[in-house]
Amino acid sequence: MIEETGQVVEVRDRYAWIATKPQTGCNRCAARSGCGITVLAKVLGRRSAPVRVINCIGVASGDRVVIGIPESGLVRGSLAVYSAPLAGLFAGAMTGHYLLAGIAALPVELASITGAAAGFAAALAWLRSFSRKSAQDARYQPVLLRQLLATAE
Repeated sequence: MIEETGQVVEVRDRYAWIATKPQTGCNRCAARSGCGITVLAKVLGRRSAPVRVINCIGVASGDRVVIGIPESGLVRGSLAVYSAPLAGLFAGAMTGHYLLAGIAALPVELASITGAAAGFAAALAWLRSFSRKSAQDARYQPVLLRQLLATAE
């Protein structure tokens, strides 16, 4: 389980919206100043998008909590998001190269580009469907693990 701390910013219906503090890098190596993640964080800023989780432990706005997501769900989701468009692009280009060029008598380059665009569009359509289905699948959803006790500052 990958864990992250955050603060409840809103409670609505049976859901809680948790704002987490964006990480600037992993802080695990000596290359912090030259790390691509750190550079991206500086360029893109440190905005956080609230995460929706099921309020199974009864938290209220302002509470500090720990949320988590299973590693397997994160890996599956990442694999789908990164590999599906690439696979569609390459499969479409190959199909266009070998199939469209012969059938439609198109130039090979144009057939490859057309096939790649069609394959990429098909992969994005599949990814949209996958995203809608995974939004309801508990394996891909963050969960509230525990509420943190308030500390005196």
